[in-house]
Amino acid sequence: MSATRLAERLRALHTDHTLVLPNAWDAASAALIARAGAPAIATTSGGVAWSAGRPDGHGLTREEMAELVARIVRVVDVPVTADIEGGYGPSEADVAATVRAIVEAGAVGINLEDSTAPGGPLFDVPAQVGRVRAARDAATAAGLPELWINIRTDVYLFGIGEPEGRLDDVLTRAGAYAAAGADSLFVPGLIDLETLRVLVKESPLPVNVMVWPGAPTVAELEAVGVRRISVGTAIAQGAYAVAQRAAVELLEHGTYTALEGGLDFGALNSAVTA
Repeated sequence: MSATRLAERLRALHTDHTLVLPNAWDAASAALIARAGAPAIATTSGGVAWSAGRPDGHGLTREEMAELVARIVRVVDVPVTADIEGGYGPSEADVAATVRAIVEAGAVGINLEDSTAPGGPLFDVPAQVGRVRAARDAATAAGLPELWINIRTDVYLFGIGEPEGRLDDVLTRAGAYAAAGADSLFVPGLIDLETLRVLVKESPLPVNVMVWPGAPTVAELEAVGVRRISVGTAIAQGAYAVAQRAAVELLEHGTYTALEGGLDFGALNSAVTA
């Protein structure tokens, strides 16, 4: 399927109902998530970096990230949206180069952060607006004007500003980012249902939240109007936890119970067999 048609499919998924995205971190996890019924694949920058032996937070180069995303694209037939962190550089030119690389890799959507580094601070609104416009212009020049831009703001995730002013800050950013060409607003760190209800009502962009064990359910989030739900690094963390538990049990006790319930070899192998 052409990139344009995949991008159009991703766009439709944001309008038909709440889009739920279990995040993948490598080709095998993406293939299995697609096989489980996910209508699209979202990558997690942390998981992708860990799979390559690097830390999250621009631990990969732009080229390395794009190649890992391309591997995911090759094993699934659903749209792939790639977490490009902060664009692999602060400038508009950096963001444009990253978008070109990700379009070439076959992804049809991106997440783009407004934090300058893990923990903040954030780009000011005019600077981030320029970066969003650069992403949109680069996608259009690369032949994919339909690229879905999920713009992430880290106001809540990193506790930027006084608590009582955060919602207004997010709404100010949402309006500016929408005008610059963003398609949806990703607000990790915010799971309070009443605050989300207000945000959904007042935001010009559909809202994406990140969930984890103990967060509201998909049904509860959908009820307040959230249109996209993802899990970030959570599935990758769970998978690596199994690896650690199994290794400790084997080395310290000589037993293998942590390996129970593993996927059938043939099922896993066939998921990545062309």
